[in-house]
Amino acid sequence: MCDRRPGKILRDTTEGRAMRVLVVEDQTELAASVARVLRRAGMAVDVVHDGSEALERCSLVEYDVVVLDRDIPGVHGDEVCRTLVADATSRVLMLTASGTIADRVEGLSLGADDYLPKPFAYAELIARIRAIGRRSQPALPPILVHGDLSLDPGKRIATRGGEDLALSPKELAVLEYLLTARGRAVSAEELLERVWDEAADPFTTTVKATVSRLRSKLGSPALIDTVPRGGYRI
Repeated sequence: MCDRRPGKILRDTTEGRAMRVLVVEDQTELAASVARVLRRAGMAVDVVHDGSEALERCSLVEYDVVVLDRDIPGVHGDEVCRTLVADATSRVLMLTASGTIADRVEGLSLGADDYLPKPFAYAELIARIRAIGRRSQPALPPILVHGDLSLDPGKRIATRGGEDLALSPKELAVLEYLLTARGRAVSAEELLERVWDEAADPFTTTVKATVSRLRSKLGSPALIDTVPRGGYRI
């Protein structure tokens, strides 16, 4: 998708499963809890608490999925959904306290890709977000393999030579993105945009440090190459 608005950060979403997600929820404790769970699942997550903030953020960053509470202050969730659908840059998972069939039909008629009533199980939320994200990406094998290295993106488990690797969520996300890039060199800027969220400082050595730890944990022979002026690749 192409957005002509100035200043918007666009990404190539055809490579990799690392996901950038915006959570729009006015209940601050619930929003924080959802963000924690999604980050543990390897997603980069930003959070806003009203519709105006959501539209402003989406004008600057192209999110893979927007988790949108329908009943939010400011601009109503219905109008936020209509705007995002019209822009066609992000997919929408709508949340609501009402779980009636009529409400679900109305939510989907607004153009939302999926609809989840509250309360919900976090495991189902993660599964639905991943399912929505896959719709705009080419099919990838359920287990990513490179030589004796394998990664299960769903279970967030990586092994090499049959041995489990003790990787942090960010290290898993970086490894997943590099594997699904299929040998393409991935710049530090791209990794920062795809794997980290707005809290990441773009002027730090965060990516370099994470890749260094990942290399160490993957062991020998080395799998991650540094490409001069190009970034990293497996």
